[in-house]
Amino acid sequence: MTSESSRMAGKSGSRAARIEPKQSTAATDLSSVLNQLDSAVDLLAAAVDGRLEREAGLADAEAELQRMGGDRTRLAEALDGAEARSRRLENTNREVSRRLVDAMEAIRIVLDRQPQ
Repeated sequence: MTSESSRMAGKSGSRAARIEPKQSTAATDLSSVLNQLDSAVDLLAAAVDGRLEREAGLADAEAELQRMGGDRTRLAEALDGAEARSRRLENTNREVSRRLVDAMEAIRIVLDRQPQ
């Protein structure tokens, strides 16, 4: 080997030595970036899963709210019917009481006319 070629080999060797750390740093940087990307993707997947679970919970809550609305309507109708029946019974009770009072007064009048 000539001194020129050994000098070139030395330069090539030193270039390879200089390139090696850059490649290693680049590989480390790439690895670091890929790890960060994986972490970000994992966080995103966890956020999506959480969102889907909350939406499923909301769907269940909305269905329950619909059922409760139906129950409320049914109960309101039943209450209206019970109140109407209660008013009819109260009116009937007043009418019966009035007739009983009238009947008792008529009986008292008849008894008062009887000689003792």
